[in-house]
Amino acid sequence: MPETDWVIRHDGAGAPVLRYQQGEREGRPWADLLEVLDDSADAVAYVRAELAGWVVSGSPELGQRLLAQGATALRHAHTFRRDLRADPPPADWAGAPLREGLRAVPCDRAPEELLEPWRAAFDPAHVDHFPGDDARALAERIGPLLAGNAIGPVLPSSLLAVDAEDRVVGAAVLTDRDGLPWVAEVFRHPRRGYRGLGADLLRRAVADAAGRGLADVHLVVSEGNPARRVYEALGFELRETSLTVIVPDAA
Repeated sequence: MPETDWVIRHDGAGAPVLRYQQGEREGRPWADLLEVLDDSADAVAYVRAELAGWVVSGSPELGQRLLAQGATALRHAHTFRRDLRADPPPADWAGAPLREGLRAVPCDRAPEELLEPWRAAFDPAHVDHFPGDDARALAERIGPLLAGNAIGPVLPSSLLAVDAEDRVVGAAVLTDRDGLPWVAEVFRHPRRGYRGLGADLLRRAVADAAGRGLADVHLVVSEGNPARRVYEALGFELRETSLTVIVPDAA
């Protein structure tokens, strides 16, 4: 990533201690991709003092140390990448038919049309369940995602699956995250069946991305999400693991 994207934090003597990319999450400032630059520094004490009340995403080791001092866990996740040039997707992934009775359409529907299948896919038992009500889900998750305000602009390789009644039953949403293609969401409506639909949609999206000349595709999967096995089967390889926490507010 360009060096200008990074925020560098220094100690009182001017030595660099941390670097991260700044954003916003859970209504708080967010230090994403946080790295400790000085192994001799007390990184936990520094984060607690300088980033009190922030959301911090960094190594599991740092996250666990922050949790031991009162931080709140948000997400333990794994970042994956699929190389589209060294390992191009098979030719039969492009335009492959979906499950019987379904058709693929562009990802240009209103957020309300994705709400029911998204809610069903990430029910209360799912590690990525969103606890807010439907209005908050639309306002904070689905709406910003489709508008390009959550992660980045929605890429044209994104697609939806609709049934014979033109209802959305699944989606693969790819976005541009600071120049990197990201799989932001893959889901299907489990109560409507179509087991394997998420993998079908992802195959088509990845093949389309490769056909458009993209070099790779990235995604993040939460610890405990069984979809990880699907991603690995489709050629995604683990790059890093992170733990996201809310740092305690200053005393």
